Order: sequence, then C-alpha cells, then structure tokens
Amino acid sequence: MSLMGQMMHMPLMISSLLTHAARHNGDVEIVSKRVEGDMHRTNWAGIEQRSRKLAQALERLGLKTGDRVGTLAWNGYRHLETYYGVSGSGMVCHTINPRLFPQQVAWIVNDAEDKAIFVDLNIFPLVDKLAPMMPSVKHVVVMCGREHMPKESSIPNLLCYEELVEAEDGNYQWPTFDENTAASICYTSGTTGNPKGAVYSHRSTVLHAYASAMPDAMSVSSQDTVLPVVPMFHVNAWGLPYASAMIGCRLVFPGHHLDGASLYNLFEQEKVTFSAGVPTIWLGLINHAKQNNLKFSTFKRTVIGGSACPPAMIKTLQDDFGVEVIHAWGMTELSPLGTLSRLKAKHADLPKDQKEAILAKQGKGIYGIDMRIVDGDGKVLPWDGKAAGDLEVRGHWVISSYFKMDKSPLHDGWFPTGDVATIDPDGYMQITDRSKDVIKSGGEWISSIDLENVAMAHPAVHEAAAIAAFHPKWDERPLLVVVKKPGAEVTAAELIAFYDGKIPKWQTPDDVVFVDEIPHTATGKIYKLKLRETFKDHKLPTA
Repeated sequence: MSLMGQMMHMPLMISSLLTHAARHNGDVEIVSKRVEGDMHRTNWAGIEQRSRKLAQALERLGLKTGDRVGTLAWNGYRHLETYYGVSGSGMVCHTINPRLFPQQVAWIVNDAEDKAIFVDLNIFPLVDKLAPMMPSVKHVVVMCGREHMPKESSIPNLLCYEELVEAEDGNYQWPTFDENTAASICYTSGTTGNPKGAVYSHRSTVLHAYASAMPDAMSVSSQDTVLPVVPMFHVNAWGLPYASAMIGCRLVFPGHHLDGASLYNLFEQEKVTFSAGVPTIWLGLINHAKQNNLKFSTFKRTVIGGSACPPAMIKTLQDDFGVEVIHAWGMTELSPLGTLSRLKAKHADLPKDQKEAILAKQGKGIYGIDMRIVDGDGKVLPWDGKAAGDLEVRGHWVISSYFKMDKSPLHDGWFPTGDVATIDPDGYMQITDRSKDVIKSGGEWISSIDLENVAMAHPAVHEAAAIAAFHPKWDERPLLVVVKKPGAEVTAAELIAFYDGKIPKWQTPDDVVFVDEIPHTATGKIYKLKLRETFKDHKLPTA
C-alpha cells in the first residue's frame, strides 16, 4: 500500500489569487484610464472588496453556479472585478471580442447561453442593437455610474454597474469547490466554420498563472508596474490579470486608448516597466516615439505574441529603446501560453547576431507544456532544427475538448495546433508555416474561406482564393485571386466594394488580382502554397 502525503488539500481557486493579493499586497495600486475619459485609482484590497460585492449582486439577480456571464469590455478595473466576481462565485466568465462582426458576437453569446452581459459604455450600442438576437441574456449591465448611463435604449431594465455593486455590503465568503470546475470560456476566432469555445478550469488558470510569472517565462515580480496592452477579451489578456494578483504587482489599464501617443504617455506617466501585446501595437508605439525623438524612462521588458514578431522590430526595441523583447507563442486552446524565447546560460558568450537569431524563434516550452512535431503519417520527427512537421502539444492548461462538441480534437492524446514548426536540439520551437490557410493581420485572424465565400457570391466571379500578402504594418493583409466567368466584367474596386456590410471592414481584401486559372491539388483543392509562392512579392496598394 502506497504512503500518502500528509498535506492539507486546498483546491486551486481563482478567488485565492485575489484574496492573497488583498491580504499581502492590499495597498498596491491599480490604475485605469476609463472609457469616461478620466484616470481611476484603486488597489488590490479595493478590487477584492468590490469583487465580493459583485458576486453578491450576481446571486441577487438570480444567477447560479455554472451560469455564463459575458463581458464586452476594455482593460480596466471594472473588467478585473468581473473576472474575479464571476469566476470566484462559481459562475463562468465569458470574455467576448467586441471587434468581431455583430452576427458573430450574437452567435457566440447564444452558443455560450450567457445569462448576463457586462458592457463598457462605448461598446453598449452594439449590445443595444443585438439584444433581440440574444434570447438567453436576462440582464444587461452597463459598466459605469448612474450619471453616465445611456439616455435611450431598447433594452428594458438596463442595469447600472456602480449601483449594483454599491447596493451590497461585501459580507461574502468566496466558496470552495472542485478545482476542475469551469472558471472562464474564450472562443477561438472561428477561422474555419463557427468559433469554438475553450473552457478553462480554476486549476488550469492558477497553474498557468504560476508558470507565466516564472523567470524564464514573463518574469513578472512585485517590483513591476504591468500594463497589459493585450485585451482582456484576448484569452484573458494572456493570463496577466491572474499572474499580477498572484505576485501582487502594480497594474495599469489603458482602456480603449491604444494609439501610440496615448500608450507612450501612459507608460511614462505611470512608470510602466513591463507590457505585453501583439506586434501591430508596438509598431504604433515605435513610430510615435521615433517621430517625436522620445525614449522610455522605465519600460524595460515586453512579451510580444499573437503573431510572429518581425526580427527588425525586436532589434529596434532592444537597440534603440533598451526594451527586452520576449517572443512568445500560444493559442486560445492553451490558455494561451505555450513557448517563450529566453536565452540559456550557455548562450551568454555568443555573438550578438547569434543571440538575436535564437530570440527570434518562438521559444522553449515552459513547464506545464510538452510539445512534439509529427509528419503527415503521425510519425514523431527529430528536434534537429531542420525537420518541419505539424506541431502538437499537451499539458496542464491545454484543452481536451471544445465546449458543446462531442468529437475530441486530440491526436493520440496530443492537441494538433494547426501550425507547422521546427524544434532545435535546445528545445527552441520556430513556426515555419500554418497548415490552416488563415490570414493573420495585426494579431487578428481573418478566415480565407469567409473571404472566398463572399467573392464567389458575385455574379462575375468564377473562382476565388484568398491568401496572405506581406504588409509592413499589419504583417499580413488579404489578397484576393480571382478567375472571372467567361464574358463577364468586374473591376478590383467593384469587388472590394462588394464586401461592404458582409464582413468587418478591416477584414476586406486590400487588393484583387485577376488570373486565367487558379492552381489545384490532385484532390481538387485550391493549391494555396503555390498561390502564395506566385504572389510572394506582390505589392499591396495599402503598403
């Protein structure tokens, strides 16, 4: 008979992160640039108190354990309170990307069966318009005080966030339950068919927070002032709202003010030391700083992920601004962290260019994530830095199935990422291609299938293929390759105009190329690899 350890059994609860922050770092500041336009200051003790009041308010509204609560909100203290108030009480926090096409937002809300929606003031018109299409939603809460509440709305019994919170006494004990209980749900971008829900548990979220804060990962500590540029609706801001509570650091939230000038001023004014976001955001910040001959006085480290960070950007941030770039890779299905690129001790004496080449890779798997590459037959490939194969992962915060979907996505117990990669002998992974023909523009996915479907609906189009073309600002932008029907006439401008109102404006192709025929594979599929090769030097008019 095996001897059991004689340790306390305390489930890993998301609420315990906040309780710890309030008890040990209660006076540490949380700063938010609000939608209302002003700056708001509170601290971890204040966040914990108001999160408990919010949990009471949710119960008073009749919501129960397991009910989904949607958020359509920017990065700010109220969104942070919703993270903890919802999950901490045993409900499921469902963060929704307000940049999605309205019909997609409604689809996601209906699939999750959200009972309540918490919405920021400047996103409210979207919810007001979609309300009739979201039958499961019983309560809409506008995240502001009474003085800013919308004057007109078609939604009956619109609730005011501040009134809800202030009506409670905060005399609430966080419940303890099974750590495998659902804590939050994030939907993938729906690049093939409808978006899919990834449901995180309390256990997976706490373990992810532990790992992300480690020295070889994001390396955040209580001495940092952290500004998450990555939105809280993008896979829980890469776990920063949880890791920050765990270590008790100072947090600065930018709200929806994400242009270069606003971010630079906030970085300087609040003495930010650490940040995280997609490459497009840093481009705006770098351009603003260069045009105005500015430097950063406190900003020292940033995690860049969401799409591959161009080596030139890593070099500019490090050489011109003294900011260390931690290149990262992850996915919604991984909560999202998979790999981060940090040097090993043996790399210390390497020449600068060799160090840069290592850091340009997506990096090493952190503890909690295991990875492998396999060929088309599922045979495991060597870690030699040369063999490229389908990247598969498994670990403590990797999904085993999608919300409401019976069929498991796993392959021999591993999750297929849809990325093609190499892994070198030191364990550094590098994405070389994507098996999904998806276009990634400024860190946001664009489905090539959606673009092709719209084009094919035009009466003059015989066949269409959408591929990614290089763009200096957005990394990739959609290029449409079209075969016209015999005798039919249509211009590039007419086709681009045809997309109006059918997809979000930012997803519209930047250019159209007309060809006599589109190459196909032996099975009749469009040969995207060949198309990308043909148009690899195509200059977009927007570039």
